[in-house]
Amino acid sequence: MNFNFLSPVSEIVLAHNELLSLQALGRKIRIHSSQNGIPELEGVDIAILGVLENRNDVNYIGEEFQLNEIRKSFYSLFPGSWNSVIADLGDINKGESVEDTYFALKTTIAILIKKNIIPIIIGGTQDLTYPNYRAYDTIMPMVNIVNVDCKFNLGDSAKPIKNDSFVGKIILDKPYNLFNYATIGYQTYFNSQEEKDLMDSLYFESYRLGAVSKDITIAEPVMRDANIVSVDLSSVKASEVSLNQKYSPNGLDGKEICAIARYAGISNKVSSFGIYEYKPSKDDEITSMLASQILWYFIEGVNFRVKDDDFSDDRSYQKFITLIDSQELVFYKSNKTGRWWIEIPFLTEINTKLKRHTLLPCMHQDYLDACNNKVPDRWYKAFQKNCV
Repeated sequence: MNFNFLSPVSEIVLAHNELLSLQALGRKIRIHSSQNGIPELEGVDIAILGVLENRNDVNYIGEEFQLNEIRKSFYSLFPGSWNSVIADLGDINKGESVEDTYFALKTTIAILIKKNIIPIIIGGTQDLTYPNYRAYDTIMPMVNIVNVDCKFNLGDSAKPIKNDSFVGKIILDKPYNLFNYATIGYQTYFNSQEEKDLMDSLYFESYRLGAVSKDITIAEPVMRDANIVSVDLSSVKASEVSLNQKYSPNGLDGKEICAIARYAGISNKVSSFGIYEYKPSKDDEITSMLASQILWYFIEGVNFRVKDDDFSDDRSYQKFITLIDSQELVFYKSNKTGRWWIEIPFLTEINTKLKRHTLLPCMHQDYLDACNNKVPDRWYKAFQKNCV
């Protein structure tokens, strides 16, 4: 197996780890060290992967960065009642070119996913979501991406990829594997009207910061349908982070971003998770601790996954049928968890590779809306995508 791309966790972090309580996370996970090499992956459920790539930052001026502070913070936390075996595989260093880094990341993620290991990527810049997406090319025909961000990051796909314009490349580059793209926590004034119109015309989903802050549970069905989750730390408001990290006075607070990370962990579909746009500074304890807690909540969620989306057994769910303008909407509710799904009808004459998308996660509120003759927005967008 080729993991030549990976460099070990720094000696500073390992020395710090030795001083921690034996109950701390850092003493319970398998760590890639220069002394012991890459840990055995047999039995590992979650692998942490640092990527020291930031050259596609629109503001890049040659600065280097490292992830030591995040690791120190994460190692010092205590695990919950978890069964997951966690490994820290160290870092992917900058390649000769950004494309080299992309190749290393894509290859590593593909190996991990094929072994049923969930990679947690800690970046660098958010354009690393692109090689993360490309890792799925040989794994599944259609991919859903959720971006926790204040921007859509669509950009101009004709221009070189940057950390604020990688989604356009995902949409337009072959093979076309993207089924749905959703942004959680976007702030309208950071996005052009053209980008908003494009999101609408492609039937992609977007949830404004105000709506998410008002009701955080709207993020749960979106995460339940995601394969890749990409978190941009600039979606967090300035008061929650350290000096270099400050971006906007408005944004998600620490509690909200951790709740969203937990929803991502609970989702049975999410098979890779990334935290990006980390910018260390001398007063950095606060950002590194927040990033660690986001990681912690994601792993906590993974440990509480419940298999409730197999509807082959009639006793495992309740079925509800409503009628809107002669259109029958069929809802399913899991008896085990109380989570809801809605059926997307397929147009038989259309050749589609989306057979597995027949059930779309939704909320109880969507069912109540349907009973009041209101078509759920998620259902409408998924249905329209099927008709294209």
